[in-house]
Amino acid sequence: MVQIAGDCKGDDCPKVFTTGKDSIVVQGDLVTSVRSPEGEALVEIPRTVWEEAVRALGR
Repeated sequence: MVQIAGDCKGDDCPKVFTTGKDSIVVQGDLVTSVRSPEGEALVEIPRTVWEEAVRALGR
């Protein structure tokens, strides 16, 4: 995975990664107010981190 967004120094903050499978992985705070299917999770990241990821992808 390659980090494309998130300016944190440690491992415990919002980040966005690309993978070798043409997909995106998001690290953020777990959202528990919405139920997701088994084996899936919803995470919350700041809008600024998402916008940084979009810029990094050239969109």
